[in-house]
Amino acid sequence: MFRCRVAAAGLARTLRPLSPARGRAAAAVLQCHHLRCPSRSLTSSGVPGKAGSNLLLYLIVGGTVTGTGVYVYRTLRENKERFTSRVTTVTTRSQDGESSPSGPGAASRGAAAPGARPEVPSHVPFLLIGGGTAAFAAARSIRARDPGARVLIVSEDPALPYMRPPLSKELWFSDDPNVTETLRFKQWNGKERSIYFQPPSFYVPVRDLPFVENGGVAVLCGKKVVHMDVRGNTVKLSDGTQISYDKCLIATGGTPRNLPAIERAGKDVQRRLTLFRKIEDFKSLEKISREVKSITIIGGGFLGSELACALGRRAQTRGLEVIQLFPENGNMGRVLPEYLSNWTTEKVRKEGVNVMPNAVVKSVSVSGNRLMIKLKDGRKVETDHIVAAVGLEPNVELAKSAGLEVDSDFGGFRVNAELQARSNIWVAGDAACFYDIKLGRRRVEHHDHAVVSGRLAGENMTGAAKPYWHQSMFWSDLGPNVGYEAIGLVDSSLPTVGVFAKATAKDTPRSATEQSGTGIRSESETEAEASEVRISPSSSPTPQVPKQGEDYGKGVIFYLREKVVVGIVLWNIFNRMPIARKIIKDGEEHQDLNEVAKLFNIHED
Repeated sequence: MFRCRVAAAGLARTLRPLSPARGRAAAAVLQCHHLRCPSRSLTSSGVPGKAGSNLLLYLIVGGTVTGTGVYVYRTLRENKERFTSRVTTVTTRSQDGESSPSGPGAASRGAAAPGARPEVPSHVPFLLIGGGTAAFAAARSIRARDPGARVLIVSEDPALPYMRPPLSKELWFSDDPNVTETLRFKQWNGKERSIYFQPPSFYVPVRDLPFVENGGVAVLCGKKVVHMDVRGNTVKLSDGTQISYDKCLIATGGTPRNLPAIERAGKDVQRRLTLFRKIEDFKSLEKISREVKSITIIGGGFLGSELACALGRRAQTRGLEVIQLFPENGNMGRVLPEYLSNWTTEKVRKEGVNVMPNAVVKSVSVSGNRLMIKLKDGRKVETDHIVAAVGLEPNVELAKSAGLEVDSDFGGFRVNAELQARSNIWVAGDAACFYDIKLGRRRVEHHDHAVVSGRLAGENMTGAAKPYWHQSMFWSDLGPNVGYEAIGLVDSSLPTVGVFAKATAKDTPRSATEQSGTGIRSESETEAEASEVRISPSSSPTPQVPKQGEDYGKGVIFYLREKVVVGIVLWNIFNRMPIARKIIKDGEEHQDLNEVAKLFNIHED
């Protein structure tokens, strides 16, 4: 029993942290003179001569476990109290910051109220200069590879990123009287969509970009980057704001060219001029088309011909005179072979347009309440409004301050195969002059190229290190019933071989979009490529080139350089671009292009 009392005294010291009442109760139990082994199963014969040692062992172990449990309990309780105190302190500081956002340290605390945040963050990991298709494609690509990325788009345009093709195509054929406000349109397949890539809810407010938990994409609209410090990784905006970055994309696009004769004409003429490019230009021209009696479009390329057909439809119902003049022999004379250009010109005339080929503008002046256009051959054209659609000048103003190279032949920023201009600067879209391993150095001004180059730049900005090999396509629709898709070098100065067949009701842009489910056709085949191209004799009849004056229902036009196909136009043939892309990529010389044309199934009913 002495040993029992000694052990009890030792355990009592161990359990001193207990409350006085609990301590006395424990001591009473440990000092009881009637302790006995509770059951036979807990007894042991023990060491000879050491009877009762097992009981002492049980008392020591039990006391130790009890003491440890009490210690753990008290430690957890104290930690909880400290945690509660910390939360209360943080909450109090956050509330103090809300009441005094300009107080010391307010800008540096992540929990600061939105009012304490600067309108524009001073630093962003990914900075995209330009708010067009290429920039949006890059932002989406960056976020796909880095879901927590914080991306800031700085756009001179007041609108959120949108697609440009419908501005000269589907929007003009809408029956909605409020189309200039809704900017929603029906595709040729009847489905409706918005011109914007994403609704406003998709984007993060600019001031919140550094603080949102999972990152996001923010768009700073109506701001222009005017200076770029490549060494310091900073840019300056037109309002003096400076932003530093880790990686930067230049996707500044281009500005519509004007005619020298119009630039010399003065402000009275300039006020009646539209350089068609943006949403505001569409809204303005749509309004003007309802108010004036005559509109003249200068330019016979893609944009000029599309606008001519669109306005021509209105000419038939509203008495609007639509004139199109250009220096070439026919519509899209720089792209299509002469026979197909002439056929296209007649098609545009049937839409109600007064087409004037071989027309070079000498001067423009105001005569009474109208504009007088004098041509070099002596002809005169009176009109109320002019739309100049004579090409695009790439925006390369940043090259001077950034020390970036501009290509002297094609314009645009020169970039390497990965679209890099510097180690942490990439360029995409209309402003990029890139090297094509098949076709040489190029600069492309089409929607599909903006999508693909922007996407690749975004991938490379997140470490992909992939070269640009894609052969971009482009398309043009002269209304819902005539359209074409093209890829590679399509230049009417190159020798061509055209193979045509009779068209069916399925061979129209309307039918093509019904099959693909999208009005922006490149979205469904922007990177697709046929796995192989096999050319072998078949029992199909050999396609014949139509004679002059015949209807070019549908067909394939091959553009050749040193007997190798470098460009292809699919005339009223759709959803066959992967085959065309593979033919150009292979770069082989073909003995019989009639057989190659059969790959496009132009005899399908």
